[in-house]
Amino acid sequence: MKTPCFLLSAVIALAALVVSAEELPPTFLTLRGKELRRESLGSLPALSTDKPKGFASGFAGWRFSTASNGGKSGRWELADAAFHGIESATASHPATASFGLPYQDAVIQIDVRLNDVPAEGRKYRSIFVKATDEKDYVTAFFVSPTGSNLTAYSAERISPVNKQREKEPPVGVPQALKLGEWYTVVLEIRGDEAVGTLAGKSVWSKHPLFAKPKCSVMLGVGVDASFRNFRIWEALPNPEWAKNKESILATLPPAKK
Repeated sequence: MKTPCFLLSAVIALAALVVSAEELPPTFLTLRGKELRRESLGSLPALSTDKPKGFASGFAGWRFSTASNGGKSGRWELADAAFHGIESATASHPATASFGLPYQDAVIQIDVRLNDVPAEGRKYRSIFVKATDEKDYVTAFFVSPTGSNLTAYSAERISPVNKQREKEPPVGVPQALKLGEWYTVVLEIRGDEAVGTLAGKSVWSKHPLFAKPKCSVMLGVGVDASFRNFRIWEALPNPEWAKNKESILATLPPAKK
């Protein structure tokens, strides 16, 4: 009879063999397991008809606005064969689109492009990929022209303004990213740890909320950005994680005191 350790090793080896043939970006905390969703976003996604619970759960599939006036945050359209998000100039809030599905440990991957358009009074040129539980944000990977950061959310501190979880101090790396150029974002979550990777640089964070069951993935746009090739896999343990973590931590800037 095969031991559980032998079976786990066989599963990991098979998963690595399957995804390596696709020349996917590397993962560090995890290995890609079963694929949960794949969408090219080369056409406008169908909208979910489910009634959501707040903004984070209670729905399957996509939720976003196509209203010409952008509503409270922004609008989404198909442009240049990609899913195009536009922040409303008067909203002071990113344009958001959410995909609802249940998941736990996961590898979330998507191509992103910060579009080279005038800011027109909009303050923050950025994109983000967020994981949510049934009520609120769990973690977010933010990307701007000057770098990326991984942010956790507090389980105890709630904003008196929007009644949502407040952010913990982010972990980031400086990067010079070009407007109008495609990059691949990879967000790995396993247990209470997460790793975000972009253009060869990774950041790591740890927080109890990361281990909660997840309900959706949210995409966000400050000013104007495009997305394509959205994929999510179950995350398996990476036997090289201890070594990978040491390498990631060696490249991060000193923590602010």
